[in-house]
Amino acid sequence: MTINTEMKVRVAKITQVADKVKRFRFERADGQPMPIFSGGAHVIVSMRDGQVLRRNPYSLMSSPADSSCYEISVLRVENSRGGSAFLHETLKEGDSLTLSQPVNLFPYDQRGRKHVMMAGGIGVTPFIAMMDQMDREGRAFELHYAVRTRTHGAYWKDLQARYGAHRVKVYCDAEKLFIPVDAIVENQPLGTHLYVCGPAGMINGVLGKARAQGWPKQNLHSEEFLAPPPGGAFQVNLARSGRTIDVAPHQSILEAVEAAGVDAPYLCRGGACGQCETAVISCEGTLEHNDHFLEPGDKASGKKIMICVSRIKGNAVTLDL
Repeated sequence: MTINTEMKVRVAKITQVADKVKRFRFERADGQPMPIFSGGAHVIVSMRDGQVLRRNPYSLMSSPADSSCYEISVLRVENSRGGSAFLHETLKEGDSLTLSQPVNLFPYDQRGRKHVMMAGGIGVTPFIAMMDQMDREGRAFELHYAVRTRTHGAYWKDLQARYGAHRVKVYCDAEKLFIPVDAIVENQPLGTHLYVCGPAGMINGVLGKARAQGWPKQNLHSEEFLAPPPGGAFQVNLARSGRTIDVAPHQSILEAVEAAGVDAPYLCRGGACGQCETAVISCEGTLEHNDHFLEPGDKASGKKIMICVSRIKGNAVTLDL
């Protein structure tokens, strides 16, 4: 189960903001204000797609100072598991959805003297809310935003108009303009914090260069929500309840146990938070760890698994659930 209570919302507005990117505005169905949140927070969007209940995490991009609505932006992903397709092609203004309460796994550090953000594509969304909050608080920040083409990059014009091109810098792959990561991480004042959100390759590359320059671990921050990758079908045995549940090739362990009516913990559903960490009692096969939360030693031990994104290659796994 999520530790949050859920709330009913209606889709107040849908806006096409860039190639394959739509913005969704949600308002409470009961007319009450939205719960407060801070820049970097996300919500879980629950979507009833036929017989399938999809639950996907999305960063909040609306102003933390505005309690009238929540806004998210969603990239239409080809060959996705169905969440982005549902939002882009099925959801209409006026429809109802269920959202979780906001959770922040990617807050900016209040102790930072300066905040440097690097975004790739749709990874800009948490930074939009962060910058709104930072600007209101009078904090020093800058955004380096990489896009494939100008038409694929959402919000860069609005962000430059609001904060200035000196604080919002855009780099376009099609124009052979790339973020000068080395120069940026080498020339920052003491007390600067670095934040990265985007594809895994970008996150790993930026953080690797920062570490090589001696950045302290506590000054480096990143977020990437992973989608559960497909694999072979297998069975999961639940030791506490004595139940055996089939996990389909395009289904996560978490989704399978939920579909069977079993309550399981989660917060992010993207392999980042650790809430769904589950003890492995035995495994007839090989654990396939797809998260970026467990330490290498934990993964090698074969005693833990993040059921939101990880699975096994084999016949069955027995979990402490």
